[in-house]
Amino acid sequence: MAYASIASLMRTIELLLTSNSPMQSLICDYKEEFLALQGKVSSLEVFLKNFEKSNDTEKMAYLESQIKDVTNAVEHTIQLRLTEAVMANDEIQKEKEHKRLFDSLKQVAEEIDHVQNESPNIQDYNTASHYQRKWLLEKLTQYGGSSGNLKVISIIGMGGIGKTTLAKEVYDYESIRSHYDVRAWTTVSQHYNVKDILESLLHSTMRDRFYMGDESELADMLRKSLIGRRYLIVMDDMWSSNAWDDVRHCFPSYNNGSRILLTTRNKEVAYYAGTENLSLQMNLMDPDESWNLAKSMVFANEAFPYEFETIGKQIAEYCTGLPLAILVISGLLSKSKRTVEDWENIAEDVLSFVTKDPYERYVHVLGLSYNHLTSDLKACLLYFGIFPEDSEISVKSLVRFWMAEGFLKSEKDLEREAEKCLQDLIDRHLVLVCKKSLDGTKIRSCKVHDLIHELCLRELTQSQDIFVMKDIVFDKSYEDDDLDEGDDSGGDGDSDAKKAQSHAFPLESHHLSTHKMQPFKRWTDDGMCLALLTPEHDHLISRQTDDDDYTLLKRTRSIFSFCLNSTFTINPELIHFSLLRILDLGTTKLISFPPHVLCLIWLRYLALSGTGEDFYVPPEICRLWNLQTLIIVKLNFPGDVTFTEKIWELMQLRQLRLHKFYLSNPPRESDDEESYLAFSNIHTISGLSPSSCTKEVISGIRNVKKLVICGYANDYEIFQRSGLFNNLAHLHQLETLSVELVRKWDSPATIPSIAAFPATLKKLKLVSTGVNWEDLNIVGELPNLEVLKLMRNACIGKEWYPIEGGFTRLKLLLIVHCDLKYWKATDIYSLQLIELTDCTTELEASAARIQQEQEDLGIKPVDVRISCKYKII
Repeated sequence: MAYASIASLMRTIELLLTSNSPMQSLICDYKEEFLALQGKVSSLEVFLKNFEKSNDTEKMAYLESQIKDVTNAVEHTIQLRLTEAVMANDEIQKEKEHKRLFDSLKQVAEEIDHVQNESPNIQDYNTASHYQRKWLLEKLTQYGGSSGNLKVISIIGMGGIGKTTLAKEVYDYESIRSHYDVRAWTTVSQHYNVKDILESLLHSTMRDRFYMGDESELADMLRKSLIGRRYLIVMDDMWSSNAWDDVRHCFPSYNNGSRILLTTRNKEVAYYAGTENLSLQMNLMDPDESWNLAKSMVFANEAFPYEFETIGKQIAEYCTGLPLAILVISGLLSKSKRTVEDWENIAEDVLSFVTKDPYERYVHVLGLSYNHLTSDLKACLLYFGIFPEDSEISVKSLVRFWMAEGFLKSEKDLEREAEKCLQDLIDRHLVLVCKKSLDGTKIRSCKVHDLIHELCLRELTQSQDIFVMKDIVFDKSYEDDDLDEGDDSGGDGDSDAKKAQSHAFPLESHHLSTHKMQPFKRWTDDGMCLALLTPEHDHLISRQTDDDDYTLLKRTRSIFSFCLNSTFTINPELIHFSLLRILDLGTTKLISFPPHVLCLIWLRYLALSGTGEDFYVPPEICRLWNLQTLIIVKLNFPGDVTFTEKIWELMQLRQLRLHKFYLSNPPRESDDEESYLAFSNIHTISGLSPSSCTKEVISGIRNVKKLVICGYANDYEIFQRSGLFNNLAHLHQLETLSVELVRKWDSPATIPSIAAFPATLKKLKLVSTGVNWEDLNIVGELPNLEVLKLMRNACIGKEWYPIEGGFTRLKLLLIVHCDLKYWKATDIYSLQLIELTDCTTELEASAARIQQEQEDLGIKPVDVRISCKYKII
């Protein structure tokens, strides 16, 4: 019985806290930890009692088993660690055992949290038992003696069994975070690129403080960044021993407890890396576990109708114990009508495919779920196939692509419709959430499982009824041209996300003109550019005449470049892509703006990166009257883009993103002096100069929801002195505002009054503005402000005293790189998260004090996260 185990553990903790035992002084040293643990166990008992009311006997039995295992293990661990600490013979051994006790107390607290917070969610679910999870945590945190040597640990199991989920769960444990100096994660995949692996690891070990060298230089930088640090490296989805050989020399071995964690489908790969005795084998679920998982997914917060049990068990059993297949079929069942007849129809479809091969069954189940999607959801899901396997995809980029392709039904709020489609795919367990915003309200990035990615590619190959994928292969005769390649490969947020999901191809020049299309090769290094074709014209690929080739180009609707750091030249033949909707060259470099793009009047999405002083956006950009998204990244020089009034003729524009640009006043729409042309569909503007915020421009962008104002100090002085700040109040749909200065100025900026801000504002970010802390009292009056980000000396001064009654809805406060030493925010009761990066130790202590004061007042304490982003090695 779980209650007996809970009672035993509670009694043990109570005796430790109250009795005069030989270990009393030791207990006093860790009294707070024991009291916190006592509270968690008590809460667990209440949780179990409340769960009994659900009358779900099977789920109750499973939960009791979990609680009993955990509480027994916790009691055993506490008693063992205390015994070892008391029996230690010398001071060195005592110190070591005290540290083990402290680490164990944190670990067992997390184990209890895991049981209580475990919910039916694909992001958190895995088939690992409590003891498997405990074993993995122990192996990752063991230190001392031979355990201090660098060790490689592996999680082995078939695709979809939960290897990555378990690794991610453990990777994010607080005890793991605190145990290691640095943690880094990379996804290897079947078709891997060594340079990509090294770059992704360096982004964790050095953040952005490294240059993009060649493979050997990156390997050397990674090795040096790990020297002297206790590190945890996760290499997810490793398929071959060659991948291990390519990077193993980057990991220095010191007696400091560093670990490498591999996930792989292949035992031989795990053993080759030296993990035969340090491997965790994940097994398929048995029929009862399969049904319990399916049932909890479909009827998560509802009483279970028993008339579904027989047919439900048949469906679950067909999945042969693979969690991913069970979750996907559960997503289909949860979206169906809750009738036995509907479930019987689904069961008939599932069971009609007779095979004993487990893999073929999984493929059938995933395909069945796909077939039940609406046509718009099918198109949205298949779009994941254009990205490399295991890619973490920016949701912003994905949404813009979906809009440009015309997949969405809504004619007004396309962004919201896209979010609904994405959430529907997530609810069906076809798409995984990777990252959320700090406040947890927005999905920042997502991906699909390998098996779902295979499904997308298989459907694209077999049906070709939505679009056809082809590789664009460049004519080798053009690749020897001597063109300036520039130094960097920067980009905006979308381009940065693309880098993380693209293969790093050699630095070279390409002409997007003379080429041929070949069948898609699933992301080999030959796949430099990807084209999507309208399906009914795909038969033209087999024809060889020039006329037919040009007809084929006219049927090409989207072109994506995955060439990093390559210089492009676009020749006049581009005009033959006359029906192109998407041209995404955001990760490449263009010496000058390609004038031939202006002939592509059906373009809806255009992303370009300029790398020379000759790169400017011509007024004729207004010819692209269908344009929804315009992203221009200018590299290697400080020049700005100036848009003339012609830009206002782009009536469909929804996204306008540049590093910094000037926007001329819109022309009058009629003789009426107050009537101007406007971007009526605009959603996001990024990079607008402060001096462009005139009354006329603000009127023209009045529907904008997200605005990033970026300029130099003199721009901002004009912004303030001319009263342009006050014009922002007329943006009645604005939810997110960022004000960013390119460089810090001598005199502080000021915030005029609350009247300068629209009342709809929910998120505010200030970067290098240098305002006085007391000016934030004005910001505190905003009635709907939930997120405040203050970055790179956004405010100046050593102390901050928020006005009483301000920030009534603030949930998240982010402060990056500032000299603030003291602040008081105890009465901001809505605050849920304080994140401090590169701040003073005094400020960190101040945040911890606020946390304690709230707890003393009986308020749920704010979560405080502290990090040092740019630690120099």
